[in-house]
Amino acid sequence: MSSLIEQAARRLEQLKRAGAEIPAASAAGALPAAKQNVASPAPASAVERPVPPVTTSRSVEIDLNALAAAGIVSPNSPRSQIADQFRVIKRPLIANATGKGASVIHNGNLIMVTSALPGEGKSFTAINLALSIATELDYTVMLVDADVARPSILNRLGLPPSPGLLDLVVDESCDLSSVLLKTNIEKLTILPSGTAHPRATELLASDAMTRLIEDIGNRYSDRIIIFDSPPLLLTTESRVLATHMGQIVIVVKAETTLQSAVRNALSTIEACPVKLMMLNQATTSFKAGYGYGYGYGYGYGQEASN
Repeated sequence: MSSLIEQAARRLEQLKRAGAEIPAASAAGALPAAKQNVASPAPASAVERPVPPVTTSRSVEIDLNALAAAGIVSPNSPRSQIADQFRVIKRPLIANATGKGASVIHNGNLIMVTSALPGEGKSFTAINLALSIATELDYTVMLVDADVARPSILNRLGLPPSPGLLDLVVDESCDLSSVLLKTNIEKLTILPSGTAHPRATELLASDAMTRLIEDIGNRYSDRIIIFDSPPLLLTTESRVLATHMGQIVIVVKAETTLQSAVRNALSTIEACPVKLMMLNQATTSFKAGYGYGYGYGYGYGQEASN
């Protein structure tokens, strides 16, 4: 049986002999499409796409001997008195953060350290808590300086000012990794407060901050993230920040802070699943829930919320 091409060729020849005019386009169209030279589009994989630049965190060196001299937990002094105190303080926090507590806590790895009023030792506590957790074998920690109106984390650690939290909120195209500080303490990363801004406290309560906290929580869900926040009774922004936290540590200066101030502070964070209270410079145990007395002057108690 002759092929279709041969049959078409014979038919054209018969028409020509009969005197019929055959347009050139028709003759070309009689050929199968497979015989026509049509350029095929390049495969999608062959199209070159720009490769986005890889951003890495900047490395910084913390003077570990200076930490120990300042009474701060240091890897160089693993058995210091303050190190022993914070070992006890961090245990329930780590259990809650890793789902090993009495119940699973939403955003349990997001821990806010605050106080009712300024000058109660919250930043000192946040730093020591982060450094203590960084000595753990199984956990990493990020310390966030969210006290944007009065940042102190970098200064206390002997580090120069650096872009950070506020820069990410102001410019959402800024990559988080580009402002993180990777320290010489292997499991500790720092997110500074960032470049000073005239509306820093308002930025803390903005939608952009909410999106950033959600991004941090999702991207670093395997880390314990500690926020040093403004005092609860000083600004309302810290209360907004508290709504995103799974755990809140309230630092109270012993024999200084009025009970009414503590009660008012607690009333502003009722929605938080877990509220822990720590007495700073205490000489006796703080008896609320369960407590511990420390010779160095730290008490720890828990006010559990149901």
